[in-house]
Amino acid sequence: MSAELSIDQVESYKRDGFLAPIRVAGTDEAAAWRRELEESERRYGKLHYVAKAHLVLDFAHRLASHPLVLDAVSSIIGPDILLWDSTFIIKEPGDGKKVSWHQDLTYWGLEPDDIVSVWLALSAATIESGCMLMMPGSHTGPIAAHYDTKTSDNILSRGQTIAEPIDERKARCVALEPGEMSLHHGRVWHSSSPNRSQDRRIAYNAQYLAPWVRQTVGDWDSALLVRGGDRYGHFEQERAASGSFVPADVARQQDISARRAAYLGAKTG
Repeated sequence: MSAELSIDQVESYKRDGFLAPIRVAGTDEAAAWRRELEESERRYGKLHYVAKAHLVLDFAHRLASHPLVLDAVSSIIGPDILLWDSTFIIKEPGDGKKVSWHQDLTYWGLEPDDIVSVWLALSAATIESGCMLMMPGSHTGPIAAHYDTKTSDNILSRGQTIAEPIDERKARCVALEPGEMSLHHGRVWHSSSPNRSQDRRIAYNAQYLAPWVRQTVGDWDSALLVRGGDRYGHFEQERAASGSFVPADVARQQDISARRAAYLGAKTG
């Protein structure tokens, strides 16, 4: 089985800046992933927004390097793929947490924009549970002016928010079933509302780069080669998790996160 995108799907992604849904796993496998995540939470604590989860949790690395995920990514950025970051993004029922309208590339310092984000649903992402909202075609323009709100109800650590008025009537809801994923461009405008359902909204979010992409706001960055080769060497090569929160892995992940924070600031959406 392959998840390489069709010509029509690639054109849709280029036109809209996102594509969904793409089936990665069936209901049973997605349920098993959720059980594994929640067992990891019971053992190691909440995993919401743990930076570069693939460096400390082998389960996260397995999701990030899933062949069907990489097939779809390769259709957008080519056969050589670097994994730049990955996090679990979790909204608890009734917690009131939202994501303001923003563009991912606002603060990342990555150029050119041969970057694709994967959002893989481990539980249902519905309008009620706060699925992502995307503004079609917004990736074709420049990075918009943003301001930081830093409000307690905003999942984004800086609360970065697009400054200009937004007509949400033009937005599309990216509803996903467990085991489905979406792809989105680093400049597409997106947001999400609070989880008003009775279940957790659980997603695994990962960013993939073509190896010719550079870090432009710092003189160092790191990534993990997950498919193909890297003949550019713009990123220091990482090592995937050797287990679950192995102390040596945690130490490396903390060092990488601190080095990156020195020039990028707090993690941004």
